[in-house]
Parts: sequence; C-alpha cells; structure tokens
Amino acid sequence: MTTEVDSNHLDSFAAWLHGLGDDAEQLGTVVASEAASEAARAHAAGGLNYLFKTLDLIPDGIDDIGYLDDAFVLRVAAELALQEDVGELEPEGVRVLNRLANDVDAVREFLDKDFGRLLEYVKGLRKAAARGRSVADIVRDAPTREAFLSDVRSFGRGYTPPRFTREEKSLVKLRAFFDAKLPK
Repeated sequence: MTTEVDSNHLDSFAAWLHGLGDDAEQLGTVVASEAASEAARAHAAGGLNYLFKTLDLIPDGIDDIGYLDDAFVLRVAAELALQEDVGELEPEGVRVLNRLANDVDAVREFLDKDFGRLLEYVKGLRKAAARGRSVADIVRDAPTREAFLSDVRSFGRGYTPPRFTREEKSLVKLRAFFDAKLPK
C-alpha cells in the first residue's frame, strides 16, 4: 500500500525526470555567469559534471530510476550554491537555484538517514572530474567552460525522460541504490 508521502514522492520524482534536461540547461546558466561567486559556480558545475560521470550512483540505464540520482544531485548542488555568495548573479539564475533547491526537502525526507551521505557526496563533486574536466577547470578556464556548457546543452536537448512507474517498488529500488552506493 502506497502512503500519501510515497505518492507525493512518486509524483515529484516523475516530474523531476521529465524536466531533467531543462533543469540541466538552466543550471548551466549559473555556471556560465561570471557574476556569481566562484564557489557558487563550482557547486553548480560539480552537480552538472555528475551527469557525465561514467560510474554514477545509479547507472542511467537502470529501468526507470537511472536518472533520478542525477535529479537529486542537481537539486542538492543548487542548494549548496545558494549557501555561497551568489554575488551579482542574474535574477533568472537565482530563480533557477531557488526552484531546484526548494525540492531538497523532498530529497531529505525521502532519503532520511542517508541524506547526510548524499550531501557529503555532492559537496565532494567540486573536486571531481568527468570527461577529463575538473570542476576547477570548468569554473576558471573559459574554453573548458564553453566546451562543458556545450555538452550540457547537448545533454538537455537530447535527453529523453525514461518511463517512470509510479509504484512503491520504484521507491524501494531507489532507496536501496542510495543505501548501497553512497560512501559510508
């Protein structure tokens, strides 16, 4: 029997999967904006760079939940970016960060005891690299940033949302992946 909370998660997660390509492109505008602080841009870049990791928490091809880790990571990265000085970031960039960060309470509620592990994991993405690009290079080197943002736009435009079954078993699988894969 699916509870009301689980039903809300199923609805939210389906919407997040549907909008993942747009979310990525919009978060890319924060990385592109030199008006934002380097720290805020680094969190956004780390979250976006996660999209291109070969080995992520949930392999993208796993049934209907393979991209949910990406959606979770983007939201937590946006919240972390907002905790930094966003500088003179354009209002649209602030709206994007706020919209994504507003969903973090749902992630926190869903993951419960595992949320702290996800938070630490996403913080660590600032030091990670994917496709040979470190977050520091993305933030500090204009040609690297442009190539990265081109990849983000390509991801966004080419992304096709998976069919997400709104069943409790999807939530059980999702929780099991996070429990097993997040560093302890």
